Amino acid sequence: MTHHTHDLEELCEAGASGYGEALRRGRVRRGEVAEAPCLIDLGLVHPDPDDGEWLVPTPPSVALHTALESIEAEIHEGRAREARIARVLEGFRSPERGDRIASAGGLVVLEGLPRINAAIDRALRACRTELLCVQPGARSESVLREALPKHLRLRDKGVRMRSLYGRASLHSPALKSFLHHVGDALEVRSLSDLPQRMFIMDRVVAFIPAGPDGLSSALELRQPALVEYLVSVFERLWHQALQMSGATPSSSTVDGVTERQAAIARLLAEGHADEIVARRLGISVRTCRKHVAHLSAVFGSTNRVQLGVSIVRSGLLDAPVAAL
Repeated sequence: MTHHTHDLEELCEAGASGYGEALRRGRVRRGEVAEAPCLIDLGLVHPDPDDGEWLVPTPPSVALHTALESIEAEIHEGRAREARIARVLEGFRSPERGDRIASAGGLVVLEGLPRINAAIDRALRACRTELLCVQPGARSESVLREALPKHLRLRDKGVRMRSLYGRASLHSPALKSFLHHVGDALEVRSLSDLPQRMFIMDRVVAFIPAGPDGLSSALELRQPALVEYLVSVFERLWHQALQMSGATPSSSTVDGVTERQAAIARLLAEGHADEIVARRLGISVRTCRKHVAHLSAVFGSTNRVQLGVSIVRSGLLDAPVAAL
């Protein structure tokens, strides 16, 4: 017999069919389950002591107990390995080193996405009361799909979650679906202009980007004064942001200018280039320029200076922005 490469939780169709038939009839001939050698490999059937041409099924309760014993052995080995690693690293610790780390401001530099994500995941698992997030740019469907179970676990623990999103990113269908599944446990507000991504857990630990691209390196901060400062920054942004109440912005605000275009107009009036506007709103430069062209048509402007003046004179910057 050849061996299958799957485990019990991935039992193949032939194996499931053969095991079910063996349980129904009490035994099956070897030839009947020749396409499912995994049944013997996984201990779901065994040769009949009285006739080796027949295979007798292992009761599901016995198979389950055997499988769980194997898993428990793996867990035990994992814990033993943790203890061995701890003993090795413990030998390198000293009060002097600990003091230097503390005096450095409770700061750890994380390099590379795997290490960054692992540190954030550890902090999320330890989070018990509050999660504060700043999410300025668009988040892909795969990223949101990976984040959903983490947010659901926090929701089940009763963690209060608040997130700030860039206004343009709220148009994303993937984000709408994500927010729908998390529900009221996650309170969302939006701003057209946000700083870089930030996470704060239980007001104890914070994560902020450290590199120019905002992805390849990050800082893990546990110094109370620094974390509290970042909390105050978040709270100030939170009070300036607009509450989300249903659909994402799509209606016009002033003279045929949409919510997204109004956000672009504000940044243009401040003198920002297209590249800066696009980065702050989480959209492509090409999309930004299309909106700028629309604004120029709306205001009858032929250059950027004239467009900025027209935006200011129009009263668009003074108009209340529609709640989301």
